Amino acid sequence: MIAVEQWTGEEGLLLRSVKRQSVRDFADDLGISPRTVSQWRKDPTRECRPHMAQILDAALAKCTPEEQEAFRFRLAALRGEAVGAAGVEVARPAPCTVVSYKFLPVYLGERLGSLYAAGAPRPSGPGGLDQRVLPGEHRTAHASAIHVFACGIALVLLEEHLRVGSLTELAMWRYRSYLTDRTWAGQRITRLLEQCTPGAVVPSPDPEYVLSVYEMRDHSWTQAGLDPALQLLTTPSVLVNRQDPQNIQPLGAGVEEVKFRDGWEHPEAVAFDGGASRGVAGWSGVSYHPQPHERALTTSQIVALELDVQALWALSSHILRVIEEGQDPVMPPPYGWRFLRGAYVRLTTARPTETAQHRVMREAILATSELPDRLRAAQDALRDSNP
Repeated sequence: MIAVEQWTGEEGLLLRSVKRQSVRDFADDLGISPRTVSQWRKDPTRECRPHMAQILDAALAKCTPEEQEAFRFRLAALRGEAVGAAGVEVARPAPCTVVSYKFLPVYLGERLGSLYAAGAPRPSGPGGLDQRVLPGEHRTAHASAIHVFACGIALVLLEEHLRVGSLTELAMWRYRSYLTDRTWAGQRITRLLEQCTPGAVVPSPDPEYVLSVYEMRDHSWTQAGLDPALQLLTTPSVLVNRQDPQNIQPLGAGVEEVKFRDGWEHPEAVAFDGGASRGVAGWSGVSYHPQPHERALTTSQIVALELDVQALWALSSHILRVIEEGQDPVMPPPYGWRFLRGAYVRLTTARPTETAQHRVMREAILATSELPDRLRAAQDALRDSNP
């Protein structure tokens, strides 16, 4: 049994990381307020009171042997101590194969009508959004498509297969390719609009951001390395220097190795499991490692959810931006506040046929994207301006 002589917020956060729980779930298990866990993050060196130390001792004692071993290893690394027990694996960077899905949404509004009419019908996703699809015709991507949503959003989806020597290499590729991908997406949508409306002057749209979903495939990590690998896939900004977007560079020699050694976990990322399969959702992306021969989630289910999430994010962002500019948002009658309310309910309400694995994935993605809050804000704004 591991003994912690003096619990501080740092050790408390470390325990949460090895249990792979959200702040709320961890607090609920301990019977404390989530605010207490948040305070640890603000002041990690502050010593816990005796009563709280007893709670943490009890929580550590209830951990599985694997969780206790991970805690012991990470605690030693945190203190700069050597880990003495034989057989404790030290996770390190390694080559891997991933499938990258990039989502590039842009609001077009009524200009999108001709594209929607030209697209091939596609079944609605979890948000119930009517959509059609057009060919992307990206020169180097494994697959590409333009998803056209009736509510006024065009979303470019690029599927790319990569073999990389390290996750730093992947992170640099990700950010370096963003600039060219955004430019290409705007040009591709412009060409499609010109084809559908000959003679019309079409300003080139500019997707504002890119979200990525990564499926981890071939790799050599055991669980001790897979967990930080998924975290780093979700939060690649910790590996690179982005001060000059035109010249993305590694953050520094050995940074990735330290992240693996210490068991990196971003405080805002939310892990979700599917049996032996594992995933992590974060603000800028989602990573997932499906296990073969297991009834787990599929990456296609994650992609289907993200299509609706990113389309609704772009739509709500447009509405809120109009308000910030001092104007009243006006949407066509079918896509007013009731439309947003319906999408909100469909995305946030569990269905009888939904598996537990799918539910935790959906909740993790919605929590980290903060889409529910934005939908409510946009819904209120439309209700006020279009009662």
